[in-house]
Amino acid sequence: MAVISTPATLERALPVMDNAEVLRIRNDFPVLNQRVNGQPLVYLDSGATSQNPVSVIEAEQEFYEQRNAAVHRGAHHLAVEATEAFEDARQTIADFIGAGYEETIWTSNATEGLNLISYALSNAGLWAARGRGDQSLRELALVPGDEIVVTEMEHHANLIPWQELAFRTGATLRYIPIDDHGSLRMDAAATVIGPRTKVLAFTHASNVLGIINPVQELTALGRAAGALVVLDACQSAPHLPVNVKELDVDFAVLSGHKMLAPTGIGVLYGRQELLDILPPFLTGGSMITTVTMEQAEYLPAPQRFEAGTQRISQAVALAAAANYLTETGLDRIHTWESELGQRMVVGLESIPGVRVLGPAAGKERIGLAAFDVEGVHAHDVGQFLDSRGIAVRVGHHCAQPLHRRLGLTATTRASAYLYNTTDDVDCFLEAVAGVRAYFRA
Repeated sequence: MAVISTPATLERALPVMDNAEVLRIRNDFPVLNQRVNGQPLVYLDSGATSQNPVSVIEAEQEFYEQRNAAVHRGAHHLAVEATEAFEDARQTIADFIGAGYEETIWTSNATEGLNLISYALSNAGLWAARGRGDQSLRELALVPGDEIVVTEMEHHANLIPWQELAFRTGATLRYIPIDDHGSLRMDAAATVIGPRTKVLAFTHASNVLGIINPVQELTALGRAAGALVVLDACQSAPHLPVNVKELDVDFAVLSGHKMLAPTGIGVLYGRQELLDILPPFLTGGSMITTVTMEQAEYLPAPQRFEAGTQRISQAVALAAAANYLTETGLDRIHTWESELGQRMVVGLESIPGVRVLGPAAGKERIGLAAFDVEGVHAHDVGQFLDSRGIAVRVGHHCAQPLHRRLGLTATTRASAYLYNTTDDVDCFLEAVAGVRAYFRA
């Protein structure tokens, strides 16, 4: 009888990743086997969108070829199989992040998940004001005088929804500042988070700085204040083990397209007791029990927050992506990417005229580095690298306040993943070293 390996077993059995293994892994990613501008593709933009292994592509294709049907709505064979695949995928993702099955909600992306929470809290206030819901719901409603706390390093997706929630409810938005190196000022956090804080939302890992924030320390401050804690796990869940129960957060979001899955699929985790009392964000079919011409009653989570036809094939593909990462070993992936990140920073810091954002060499970071080249605009840097077959991200990376705080308008960002080698990083560094001479900066 075959022995099924658990994630923990796989972690113990597999050796540390090296270039030889990564080159084998690259064979699973067809898009990487091409040339760009006459050069072998060096893909260092996974922080924006990762590539898809064959197993993920085939999982979505197989769904369409074998069991394409609407879920939860039919008694015929294909509908039953589609529903089973869809809900099996939910269980896979719940296991992947340490959540309960009923606590795992499909969204289009992390941005939708954050907006879902924001609007559900808005609706909590409306329901409470009009006599719907019980005391526990009324306690979630925000009113003037309440405070929402974010950080100065947030992606716009974890900032603007809270700005709008503050506008709709009369609450005040506050933020935890960063220091000149980009680290959160935890001394300030202890004073910004206080008895009026109703929501504390922050990123696990910065998409610009590469910093891994002290989640449990921040969560403890939020718990002491009685606040809801919301975690943006977009840059952490694809790269290192994340267990939402161990982190003790109330909500967390992630996007599939950053973790080897297709676009158009994301996940919202929420504590069961909160999801079951929060009003829905979108309404319509599939999330109701009884409907009259005057009113409707809603299902519990997760269906409560999944109105309409869902992202069925994408969910199946996301589950395949999660399995690929688990089988490879997230601890191993994190160790390898950390090595690549350190290699980037050491190399960039040695190039005259280059300023690296975030932790200095030797300090913990995920496998990305954003940098500024003196005298050369980030877009020009990106085009120069592209001419050499190197794909990076340029701009403000949806973090304008962070860039403004650091005295910049745009940066270039290189972000590695499990399919990048040290040769990729060295090729990138060699190209960056030639930027200022090329532009005569």
